[in-house]
Amino acid sequence: MRNLINFLIKYNHWLLFVLLETVSFVLLFRFNNYQGSVYFTSANRLCGAIYDMTGQVTRYFGLADVNRDLTARNVELEIEVERLTEALEHYTQDTTGIARLRREALAEYTLHEARVVNNSITRPNNFITIDKGRADGIRPEMGVVCGNGVVGIVYLTGASHSIVLPVLNSRSNISCKIKRTDYFGILKWEGGSPQYAYVKDMPRHSEFSLGDTIVTSGHSAVFPAGIPIGTVDDMTDSHDGLSYLLKVRLFTDFARLNNVQIISSAKGTEQTALEDSARIALER
Repeated sequence: MRNLINFLIKYNHWLLFVLLETVSFVLLFRFNNYQGSVYFTSANRLCGAIYDMTGQVTRYFGLADVNRDLTARNVELEIEVERLTEALEHYTQDTTGIARLRREALAEYTLHEARVVNNSITRPNNFITIDKGRADGIRPEMGVVCGNGVVGIVYLTGASHSIVLPVLNSRSNISCKIKRTDYFGILKWEGGSPQYAYVKDMPRHSEFSLGDTIVTSGHSAVFPAGIPIGTVDDMTDSHDGLSYLLKVRLFTDFARLNNVQIISSAKGTEQTALEDSARIALER
């Protein structure tokens, strides 16, 4: 306590000077608008500069944590992008491949657009009615396709409507083959699910695998070669044990069929006429 009193006595003139200066500044800046505004502006500028400097220092020393967070986030995003890319390829590769096969197979043919006005999928012998007929150039034995693949064959024609014999009919017989190996057979529907049909008469020595694509063989005047039909889903022996019976998952969804295209070609007309002439000559 004595030391404190001695210190105040020794420096009393300096302490009095500081006190008087402080009181003077308070009176100056408090009761004079101009000096007050200058003071507060300068003080705010100085405080802002100090805060900016403090913030920059803080951010600088926090960059390591920010970089770690960004790196982790980038890794997560890359993994997610890769996963989404794989999923997209998985869900689009079949559709893209089907469209390409169909486009290549029909490159040299004329297609007539038609709309489905009646359809059935639950009967042993289903039929499809379309809104195009003889007046539109449609005739029997023309092939019918949709955006996914084979639909059937024109069976009867009227002036403005036609009946199509679809794959989902027990009387339908479409020549087809395994796209990868070219071994061919006959596509038949045996009732049941509209999503599946069967390839009969596939030779025992034929080469195929589950998942192989089945396309039209081109061995008739109805369909050109290469139009997609479906994929091999399962296989068993035929009833006589001399060939394989392939279960095929059809590309065409007959339950959602709204628009179709009818295949027209002068080559098909010529081929049909020649084959009919040869058949008649051989049967005499």
